[in-house]
Amino acid sequence: MPGIKTIRGRLRALANPELAVRSRRFFKTGPGEYGEGDRFLGIRVPVLRALAREYRDAPETAIVALLRSPLHEERLLALLVLVNRFRRGTEAVQARIFELYVELIEHVDGWDLVDTSAPDIIGGHLEHRDKSLLYELARSENLWSRRIAIMSAFRFVRHGAYIDTLAISELLLGDAEDLIHKAVGWMLREIGNRDRLAEEAFLRKHYHHMPRTMLRYAIEKFPEPKRKAYLNGSIKPARR
Repeated sequence: MPGIKTIRGRLRALANPELAVRSRRFFKTGPGEYGEGDRFLGIRVPVLRALAREYRDAPETAIVALLRSPLHEERLLALLVLVNRFRRGTEAVQARIFELYVELIEHVDGWDLVDTSAPDIIGGHLEHRDKSLLYELARSENLWSRRIAIMSAFRFVRHGAYIDTLAISELLLGDAEDLIHKAVGWMLREIGNRDRLAEEAFLRKHYHHMPRTMLRYAIEKFPEPKRKAYLNGSIKPARR
C-alpha cells in the first residue's frame, strides 16, 4: 500500500513548472485575490483522477497529509480519493469520510476543490439527514464554507429536491463574492433545468435585488425574450 512519500514522489515527477505558472494565474493566487498564496505543481486534472484510482486504497494517514498540503494538486488528489471511496463505500465508510471532511474543511479552499467534493461527500451524507450544517456553512465568514454549502445542495437538486437549495440561495443573495454569485446562479439554473416553475417562483421574488452575475447564470438557458425581460427588469415580481 503506497504511503505519503511514494505518492508525493510520483506527483513531483509529474510536475510541470510552466503549467504551474498558468495555474497560479487561473486560480487567482495574487495578493488580495481569492486564491492568494496557493501553490501548484502543474498537473492536469485527468492525470490526478487517474492517480486517485490508482491510490484508492492509500492509508488514511496519507490522505490526511495530502489534504493538509500547501500544494493545490495534493489537496485535490486527496479529495478525489475520498470521493471515490465515498461512492463505493458502506454507510460506515461514508460516515467516516464525512467526519474527516468536516474536520479538515479549512483545507477545502478552492472552487475546484469544493465543486469536486462537496456534492458527493457533504451532500451525499446529509441528503436524508438533518441539514443544519449547511445553513451554518452558508452563514460562515469563510468564502469556501459558503460555497461548500450551496454546492453540497447540488446533490439534492440532482434528485429532484429543491427546498434546501432555494433556502440556502436566499441566504446567499447578499453575498459580496463573485464566486458565490456564480455558484448560486448555477444551482438555480440546475433547478430550472428540472423544474422551471420552481426556479421562476424564486426569481420573481428575488431577481430585482439579485447580483447581476447570479441572475445571468440563473437565466442562461431561458428563451431569449424572457431572458432579456429579466435583465431589463420587466418581469412582474411575485406577490410577497
